[in-house]
Amino acid sequence: MNGINAPEPQTNPSAKVRLLHRKTRPRVPLRQRMPAEKLKKGVFLIPSLFTAGNIMCGFFSIVSTFNGEYVQAVFFIILANVLDGIDGYAARLTNTTSQFGVELDSLADVVSFGVAPAILVYFWALVPWGNWGWLAACTYVVCGALRLARYNVQAKSAAKGHFVGLPIPAAAEMIAATVLIYYYLGGEGAANKHLTLLLVIYGLALLMVSGFHYLSVKSTDLRKRLPISALVFGLVLIKLAVLAPQVMFFTSFLLYTLSGPLLWCWTLLRRQRGKRGETAKALP
Repeated sequence: MNGINAPEPQTNPSAKVRLLHRKTRPRVPLRQRMPAEKLKKGVFLIPSLFTAGNIMCGFFSIVSTFNGEYVQAVFFIILANVLDGIDGYAARLTNTTSQFGVELDSLADVVSFGVAPAILVYFWALVPWGNWGWLAACTYVVCGALRLARYNVQAKSAAKGHFVGLPIPAAAEMIAATVLIYYYLGGEGAANKHLTLLLVIYGLALLMVSGFHYLSVKSTDLRKRLPISALVFGLVLIKLAVLAPQVMFFTSFLLYTLSGPLLWCWTLLRRQRGKRGETAKALP
């Protein structure tokens, strides 16, 4: 009962209320608080359009091959290579490179530089070989896909001055150049094209998965000063390309295709000469 009748405690209105001090933290921008995946939900338009054009050219090349228009199929492969170079340049120029673009570009390369050239070669020259013909074309596609997968894995660690293995666009252009040179020389119906293309497509498949080093055109800086001889050499190449574009096209890609094994042989020869020189100096 004393507890019920006890007077209520009086509160002093002048007493100060102490509040807990709250530590204030600096404001973090929204871009840093949210994961990058939630911010980047779209795609970069300019390079993706060129890559989509690359895929379309590969598809049109396949359709042209089915229709028996082999020269037109070759030109679509060449156009796909041009678009493939433009999309990478546009992405680097506009600073819009992304992992999405890398994966899309690889898928486009499989279609335009793997499947399309393989179908072209099969219907143009490998049908008489039967099972060996489509196995050769299939081997080319598989090796091209392996080459692209290895490039994507080693893209960050590999040196920028060269490629490991023949790039699949160069392999496709080598096939296109071989078909064009046959038509230029009037030998599109020659019997030797069946054996030639069989050896070419197997050779390209092996070069793509090989360890040979090929020079990278992407690392070339055209803003540097070059000797006057480079200008003269470029003018000569342009004149030859105008006079005989098929021959110039075939010669250029043939030299690039063979540059990997030739560079390896030259390096091996220099090492052997260096060892012989060291041995000769060590002898009394």
